[in-house]
Amino acid sequence: MSDTQPRRLGALAAVALLFAAGGAVAGWWYEHRQADGAPGEDPQLEASLASAGIDGKERAAIEGLVRSYILEHPEVLPEAMERLQQREAAAQIGPMRGALETPYPGAVLGNPNGKVTLVEFTDFACTYCRQSVKALEALIAKNPDLRVVVRELPIIAPESAPAARMALAAAAQGKYPAYHKAMFEGARPSDASITAAATAAGVDLAAARTFVARPDVDEELKRNLQMARQLGINGTPAWVIGEQLVHGAVPQEDLQAAIDTARKG
Repeated sequence: MSDTQPRRLGALAAVALLFAAGGAVAGWWYEHRQADGAPGEDPQLEASLASAGIDGKERAAIEGLVRSYILEHPEVLPEAMERLQQREAAAQIGPMRGALETPYPGAVLGNPNGKVTLVEFTDFACTYCRQSVKALEALIAKNPDLRVVVRELPIIAPESAPAARMALAAAAQGKYPAYHKAMFEGARPSDASITAAATAAGVDLAAARTFVARPDVDEELKRNLQMARQLGINGTPAWVIGEQLVHGAVPQEDLQAAIDTARKG
């Protein structure tokens, strides 16, 4: 064996372990794309193999090792996919951060001047959003530096949009937190429940009914929908904190961990 062979075999093992442990999804996709007769080149994979001086035979060995690893440890696939999704989310969040964290005037919970911002996409007709209210209130109580920017995303029911429009009207009157709380404590959105929540929050109903017809109200809802689409959000609640995108009614502890990470960042 020449003195270059141990180094090449070491590189072969290192690259195989790298892609088995850290690139399982990419390897699986590559294999199946090749099996389907479609191009499967991955620039990162090609560069790694080339830099290691790995030829076609050694490459076949790598692919076999990766395939075997995935079949023996399929649990790495969800983890790898989650990491991929988080990387993609972080790449999307960065350029959007300013718009994401700029609330519709008044549509804020917690500390309006807080140094840590949590963005929530929500729908008043969403059962999971309703279930998340107590966790959100606990987070606000526990984190006095937390500012919660609420983005109305009325996508679930026909009554979601009127409830969201009234929320923006309440925000304009400085009544958003009270309306938000009353809506989620009351019945599902309807003309009656929206009026009841607005009344309980002390909203001037005559002014609010004029306000909801303003073009900028519809523009805000369209803007929220566009942001959600850019981030791959297709349901509520969804949360953006720092570089993390969190889907669903997750435990309070998960959101607290994300808040702590964002605060350190």
